[in-house]
Amino acid sequence: MTTHGPVMPVWSCGGCDLPWPCPTRKRELRAEFMDAPVSLALYLGAYLVQATEDMPWTPAGVLHRRFLGWTRETSQPSGDRRARLDQSGLAP
Repeated sequence: MTTHGPVMPVWSCGGCDLPWPCPTRKRELRAEFMDAPVSLALYLGAYLVQATEDMPWTPAGVLHRRFLGWTRETSQPSGDRRARLDQSGLAP
């Protein structure tokens, strides 16, 4: 169980007081949902909806980047890894 959960309605981190999800929680979520990027997006999307209701003054794009924008980085292999996969014949 993490100590880096959201403190609502201000959406700060309960463990470090940074905006949630904080860097620590992002690392934990990446590890937890390593093989399930769509599930991670759905999980965070539900939090995004709640945060939008709690912080209506915050621009939607800012909240989207905060809650979902960072998740796409984890699901894409790096260029070097993609090249190795292509050379090995394992890439789709």
